[in-house]
Amino acid sequence: MKIVIAGGGHAADYVIKAFKKRSNKLIVINSSKETVQYLTKSNKVPVFYGEPYKCNILNDAHVDDCDLFIALDENDTDNFVSCMLAKKIYNAKKCICIVSNPKNVDIFRSLGVDSVISSSYLLISSIVSESSLEKFTKSMSFEDDKIVLTEIVVKENYAISMKQIMEIKFPKTGTISCIYRKPNVIIPNGQTVILPNDKLFIVSSPKEQKNIIAFIQEEKKVI
Repeated sequence: MKIVIAGGGHAADYVIKAFKKRSNKLIVINSSKETVQYLTKSNKVPVFYGEPYKCNILNDAHVDDCDLFIALDENDTDNFVSCMLAKKIYNAKKCICIVSNPKNVDIFRSLGVDSVISSSYLLISSIVSESSLEKFTKSMSFEDDKIVLTEIVVKENYAISMKQIMEIKFPKTGTISCIYRKPNVIIPNGQTVILPNDKLFIVSSPKEQKNIIAFIQEEKKVI
């Protein structure tokens, strides 16, 4: 399949690795120079630098007639515009986009986006219905692979507590997709500070789940 992955940081890296295993033709577009360099080096796929909602960038990337267009940007509107351009002008067979605002799910679907995913909505639903780590650990099949979503409550004595995410050398095999800080759901960035009692929702492969849990639960060193 010809697959275009537009925007995103760790999420883009994870999606690239998942699709790359199947010998798909991947085209990656990203507006961050640092992310472009990282994705190019770590995945050895062509990565185009620029905004994926601009036609000149989409032309340069040759996204026409792709089988799947995935929009992973943090900005909901940018994702919507990218998907509409891909579908209406470049004849993408299917478009998927993520949204930060759950209210945009139905709106974007009604306007023509094939699949709209709100991590906040999914996580809030799970938080309400589940209470224990054992119950909350779920596996979501993605063709032959599986993605595990793990919930961990941060304790005050954890080494990551009271640190910004950019300060934490988090394993590259997983990513913090969301933080539940009662009563709010936070989509984190590098400047987000991890606080005691935060619930971290971490996406990883099943085989890396134990290592990531051990890393998060590592206690502060007593001097």
